[in-house]
Amino acid sequence: MTQHRIGYVLKVYPRFSETFIVTEILAREAQGEHLEIFALRHTTDTRFHPELARVQAPVTYIHRPFKASEAWEVMAQAQRVVPDFGNRWAQLLPDLVSTEASEVHQGIELACSVVTHGITHLHCHFANLSVKVAEIASRLTGVPFSVTTHAKDLFHGSVSHHRLQRTFRWAEHVVTISEFNRQFLLRNFPQSFTPTGTPLHLVHNGLELSRFPYAQPAAPAGPLHVVGVGRLVEKKGFDVLIRAAAAALADGLELKVTVAGGGEREASLRELAVALGITEHIEILGPRTQGEIVDLLRRADVFAAPCVVGADGNADGLPTVLLEAMAMGVPVIATSVTGIPEVVRNGEPGAAVQTGILLEPGDVDSLAQAFRTVAEPGWDRVAVTRAGRDVVETHFDSRRQAQRLGELMPSRQIVQPTEPTQRSKEGVT
Repeated sequence: MTQHRIGYVLKVYPRFSETFIVTEILAREAQGEHLEIFALRHTTDTRFHPELARVQAPVTYIHRPFKASEAWEVMAQAQRVVPDFGNRWAQLLPDLVSTEASEVHQGIELACSVVTHGITHLHCHFANLSVKVAEIASRLTGVPFSVTTHAKDLFHGSVSHHRLQRTFRWAEHVVTISEFNRQFLLRNFPQSFTPTGTPLHLVHNGLELSRFPYAQPAAPAGPLHVVGVGRLVEKKGFDVLIRAAAAALADGLELKVTVAGGGEREASLRELAVALGITEHIEILGPRTQGEIVDLLRRADVFAAPCVVGADGNADGLPTVLLEAMAMGVPVIATSVTGIPEVVRNGEPGAAVQTGILLEPGDVDSLAQAFRTVAEPGWDRVAVTRAGRDVVETHFDSRRQAQRLGELMPSRQIVQPTEPTQRSKEGVT
């Protein structure tokens, strides 16, 4: 593997909900890669996962100037530190007229850090603020950048396809986390991902499988314990979960629902449980660490991910906790949103084996029926969960994903950036 000094450019670090980034960093460090983290915002989270303590990469917070004098100081530093800064800045300037001043100056400061830290490649998660700043730093230094695209950065109604087009034009390569995403990008950005354009690669988010051991599930011994995990936002579909629980209870099924997570919809979800008269069956715990989530999944009879597409177009990509549940042998019920059908399959005749129960998003009655199905003692939960574990082991092992990401690293040669057309690269994979 070519030895790089890779700078991870992240909008916020650490972020409680982005466990997949920490897992990826740990796996890449374990295979000997040298990483550094550059964060554009300080975290506002009040809880942290213990896995953070294992990350060896140093963290640099890129200053966000609020006064003109601070911005001029950044420019002066770049003139001293970044080779040929004046000429590169002049070439870049026409593309920056619609860019926020703070993003420009963070890009310049990042360029200084790239040079002084000896960074040879920049990688971003999400095609948002982080990739805008990384692109500026890349074009000022000649150090290439890449980006992993997820969901909100592609599907949210506020996403500018014109801006994404520019990102993809300048990126050394682009990674995305599901085949659904890959097809979306090929369909919407055909001029970017051509055989001579920017390479597009499918690399799933991975798990440290040793932290999620499989245990053979048993039939429920009491009320069906349904667990949901995630931020309390529209796209998670927890209102559908509560309505389905009410329907199943009304039909005579004994169950309880535990939701771990916090967010803007907590009050409305609690109010919904009150309105439906099922508060004694609904427990909302608030955010929990990965270790606490593992303990919760061990006590679950079924994991529910009733994801929906939000009114703003926002949708889940492929929830990490869904993969964690499948790895541990917890039966899963999920909806056919973005990449989820790639792992959760109903096992229709002639198709792949069943790995869970897959429903249409927003279907309350089908979710209530799925609860009844999983509660049946004769439902073959062992075969289904073993098949789910096999899928996770085959496609979502963080060690394999890290190896794949390492293999994507380009030559360390750094050159003056030019308009990236007709590049001699491997194309779409």
